[in-house]
Amino acid sequence: MSEHVHTVAGITALIRESLEDRFSGVWIEGEISNHRLPGSGHHYFTLKDPFAQLSCVFFKGAAMRCAVRLVDGMQVQVYGNLSVYEARGQYQLVAQSVQAKGHGDLQAKFEALKRKLEAEGLFDSSRKQPIPSFPTCIGIVTSPTGAAIRDIIHVLSRRAPWMRLMIYPARVQGDGAAEEIAAGVRFFDEAGGGQRPDLVIVARGGGSIEDLWAFNEEVLARAIASCSLPVMSGVGHEIDFTIADFVADRREPTPSAAAENAAPDGATLRRHLVRLREALEARTDGGLALHQRHVLSLGREIEAREPGRKIRSWMQTLDFLEERMDYLVSGRIHQSRASVDAARRSLAAIQPERAVARQSGEVAFLAGALDRAAQRRLADLAKRLRSTGDLMHSLSPDGVLKRGYSLTTGSDGRLITSASQAQPGELVRTRLAEGEIVSRVEF
Repeated sequence: MSEHVHTVAGITALIRESLEDRFSGVWIEGEISNHRLPGSGHHYFTLKDPFAQLSCVFFKGAAMRCAVRLVDGMQVQVYGNLSVYEARGQYQLVAQSVQAKGHGDLQAKFEALKRKLEAEGLFDSSRKQPIPSFPTCIGIVTSPTGAAIRDIIHVLSRRAPWMRLMIYPARVQGDGAAEEIAAGVRFFDEAGGGQRPDLVIVARGGGSIEDLWAFNEEVLARAIASCSLPVMSGVGHEIDFTIADFVADRREPTPSAAAENAAPDGATLRRHLVRLREALEARTDGGLALHQRHVLSLGREIEAREPGRKIRSWMQTLDFLEERMDYLVSGRIHQSRASVDAARRSLAAIQPERAVARQSGEVAFLAGALDRAAQRRLADLAKRLRSTGDLMHSLSPDGVLKRGYSLTTGSDGRLITSASQAQPGELVRTRLAEGEIVSRVEF
């Protein structure tokens, strides 16, 4: 008898450790049967082939990341670790990932092309172009009947109804789809004039890796990489990644997200512009008010310092206006008389005696009225001139002094407007309308 006797639990633990050490991270292919999905969310199923079967458990956390829907009879490839369910002494595969049979070949092709293009620098951020902030025209390469184009049009019509859209119809699935999408990218890149957009979007809705395979083809990747226009990809769902996503200047998780980020929101722009206009108006009004106050302050300061200059300027302006008025009135009278003389000569030529007699009286009356009006106008102007001169003279410093006021200055010439400004013993000068008085401050 052996010196060491194992317990059932002990030997089962040793077997589990041995299996987990030796068969960690393995791919196993087979057909799903006896699939069960209890309320816990964990998947239990049997993986079988014509010669054997293997129990499998796919825990909820890992299953939530799987895009494959597990059903009986499905041929799959399962990645995971072999272990032992110790309570039953049953070995099983703890699955970490499940994919449809054939998926592995596509994934290998995907990884190989990805490594190749990455080594060539097609994924480098340094070669990616910035997406324009305010495009006016967007070129879209997708199926004209799919959900992707409907989503893009709906989003752009809501966010940027002014946007012009150009659609290049292409198959997005099946043989030849990659070539058609690449042709669409080249079409927009080579277009001239009004046919050249500011941005190109390649898009399609979600699907399996087989459905999205057109966007993993090298011909499309190179067309995107060589495009001189910015290219945005919006392919599949958020969990889907394609070669086109890595080559494009920006990858968006869905077609709708591509449309959201391809154009600014018009409503947001309008609100921003309104805020900018209000801020500009506020700053402009404030600046104008500040400058107006400054100008008024300067005007008051100038008037306070030199009223005589302004009065002299006004008097000169009045003299000029009087001369101008005399000239204009004399010219008008001369012109009117010349017109009357011309009319008289014209009438004399045709000899309308009665009309001449009647019009002569009217002309004489108008000439007299014109002379009287001119004289009254001259008299009014002269009166206004004298009145303005008297007012200016009364507002001048000499006029103020003649009304009984005086100006007192200190020994240093400063104007004294308060008793507190005079120092005891200081000599002050008081200017009167006629002469000045020098006095000494006692207290």
